[in-house]
Amino acid sequence: MTSAGLSPSPPPSPRRLLSVVAIALVCGYATVLFGAWHGGQWLADPLGRPIANDFVNVWAAGDLVRQGVAADAYNWTLHKIAEVRALGYDFPDYYGWHYPPPFLAVAAGLAMLPYGVALTGWLAVTLAAYLMVVGAILRPRAPLIVALAWPALVWNATAGQNGCFTAALIGATLLTLPTRPLVAGLCLGLLTYKPQFGLLFPLALMAAGQWRTIAVAAATAIVMALASLVAFGTAPWVAFLDGLGHTSDIVLRQGLADLNRLQSVFGLVRAHGGDMTLAWTLQGLTTAIAALAVIVVWRSRAPHALKAATLATGTLLATPYLYMYDLVILAVAVAFLIRDALPSRGEAALLGLAVIAILVFPYVTTHVGLIATLLVAALIARRLLRGARHQTEVAGAAQPRHVATQ
Repeated sequence: MTSAGLSPSPPPSPRRLLSVVAIALVCGYATVLFGAWHGGQWLADPLGRPIANDFVNVWAAGDLVRQGVAADAYNWTLHKIAEVRALGYDFPDYYGWHYPPPFLAVAAGLAMLPYGVALTGWLAVTLAAYLMVVGAILRPRAPLIVALAWPALVWNATAGQNGCFTAALIGATLLTLPTRPLVAGLCLGLLTYKPQFGLLFPLALMAAGQWRTIAVAAATAIVMALASLVAFGTAPWVAFLDGLGHTSDIVLRQGLADLNRLQSVFGLVRAHGGDMTLAWTLQGLTTAIAALAVIVVWRSRAPHALKAATLATGTLLATPYLYMYDLVILAVAVAFLIRDALPSRGEAALLGLAVIAILVFPYVTTHVGLIATLLVAALIARRLLRGARHQTEVAGAAQPRHVATQ
């Protein structure tokens, strides 16, 4: 009893504390986005015109498809003209279309809507898909609001990007894999619209013997490619393949898309003066380590939640082509960590640092997204090592003891 005759209040449960922090973060994000919209810095400028962001490349490509010149989406000059036409005014930057031809079908569907409606609809629908998948991963450990608290969602929204869609496909693949491998294969096949995020999935699936998922994923990708050939012809495929080298040269070698924005080991090295040889060497080493970690973990008896978190995080570390909006994928890894167990106080502190790192992205000129990814990778490694030690102790305790007799 205290001096006032009352018992001290028990500390809040980890679930309740997580919910309170998530609500505070979401309220902060909503305030930032509303302020940006009201100030003419998001969605529409002070004159009411659509703001140029990454979404304009999607709508413009779709408009070219509807005009019957789909291959022009891969011609930077013609595509820029289509972007200017989409917004109704010229702007200094260029937002390139680098997606494989099957994604032209999505772009064409979006271009059937007025630009502003298409942009807000795309952000809303992909956010809903993300919340449905990540919310299902979190259930019943944490409420849905936690999924909405991931800070990369803000930068995805301001860029008009597809980070939520990518995260939803990766999350759905990993969530359904143990019980519905065919659905997982379908989701993985759809992920080929961003092939740089599929590098490690075949390794994980082969290590786990998930051959049906591999077959369905391959079949889905082939059907999508054939459908795009029927719908758009061979010209977009030729233009896409021809343009890969040009895109790599502009983005990775020349760094004209701002190397500080590339949230990868490659981007870190190049932004700080490293040459291409050093950057590719260190990125290749990082990719190899991530691949080895995925194979080892997926062949182990670790819980599926930790396997999924490892693969989602490794997917981000394995590619040199990674932007802040792609860090929505990291929310999938965090959700699987929470699914495995609610974070301890020390783990919560590291997660807090990862959140802060992503939040300060517009205000610093370093690779905070890479820092956040490495922090989550450290948490996963800690859980895996702790689990391995526990299994060793249990196995040791289960060994029969031989008593010497005379």
